Amino acid sequence: MSTENLSQSPEQPARKPRVAVVFGGRSSEHGISVVTAGAVLRAIDRTKYDVLPIGITQDGRWALTADEPDRMAISERRTPNVEDLAESSEGGVVLPVDPANREVVYSEPGSVPKALGEVDVVFPVLHGPYGEDGTLQGLLELSGVPYVGSGVLASAVGQDKDYMKRVFTSFGLKVGPYVVIRPREWERDESAARKKIVDFAAEHGWPLFVKPARAGSSIGITKVDDLSGLDDAIAEAHRHDPKILVEAALRGREIECGVLEFEDGPRASVPAEIPPPDAHAYYDFEAKYIDSTPGIVPAPLTPEQTAEVQRLAVEAFEAASCEGLVRADFFLTEDGEFVINEINTLPGFTPISMYPQMWQASGINYPDLVDRLIQAALRRSTGLR
Repeated sequence: MSTENLSQSPEQPARKPRVAVVFGGRSSEHGISVVTAGAVLRAIDRTKYDVLPIGITQDGRWALTADEPDRMAISERRTPNVEDLAESSEGGVVLPVDPANREVVYSEPGSVPKALGEVDVVFPVLHGPYGEDGTLQGLLELSGVPYVGSGVLASAVGQDKDYMKRVFTSFGLKVGPYVVIRPREWERDESAARKKIVDFAAEHGWPLFVKPARAGSSIGITKVDDLSGLDDAIAEAHRHDPKILVEAALRGREIECGVLEFEDGPRASVPAEIPPPDAHAYYDFEAKYIDSTPGIVPAPLTPEQTAEVQRLAVEAFEAASCEGLVRADFFLTEDGEFVINEINTLPGFTPISMYPQMWQASGINYPDLVDRLIQAALRRSTGLR
């Protein structure tokens, strides 16, 4: 729907579109989602939109939270959580499942449910399973509520690195060597599954990166330099996902590129480079969010390389049927070839995250970026499209 469709009359002037910012969630990326929400809440133009912050606790309760972005920051190397922001330890927010009714209701045990008003668009800033993976998107499709970002299929593909790589390969995009260990393989025969990884290492060499197949923010990833570290790496990945992905190390530079949906289609930002962090073995969670290892924006590439990675980023966006926004991550190998590592359909959106930094360098500041994403969602209908 568009903002022009909001009800108005001489007796009742047009109201501002209402944006529900949904954050937190049940995944291991809960804390970073809260940090992202703080930045988004701070950036939304309150003269243009009404805002309703809704936090999902780590046990899945939808909570009405304080609209206090300053409480949503990393403090003393610790990330915030929804439980500390919730206005009640028991109250719950319920979204409508009837497309004809967009009114959000809040209820507490022993109290009469309270209507919080209609929601015109949802801005989900959830990362990982139960939010970024198509589950929340499916709920919003059933509710008929427009939302920022990709739909069910693209969100699911973007979350599952196994199927993401299969989609990219089918569209001719080059991916690095990898092997997947599915839950049934591990449950049926751990020795055979482990041997599959060892054989992969024999073919492609050490180090390997062992990671959850459906997680982000570099959580659960281990760089394994030899056989002695493999079992611990598998166990760490399994803490986050029963399905694990093992990738061969690619020698080259890490290059990222943002994609944003405009009225005439997706466009790519200037790319950025992630230099090897001095105090970390690779660009892990602490390097990203705790120590804030800076990226280089724009990346020092030739004009031809810049144009090529921008083209590939948009191609990846289209291949996965994405909408709204994507961050595409590549390796520029020693032979000058771009290899796509992954896309993020709801990328890190904190003030220090690479996606907003790349668009800032491309001429779109953070508040304008947030506004463009909301407007794109309001233009787009739910359902088949």
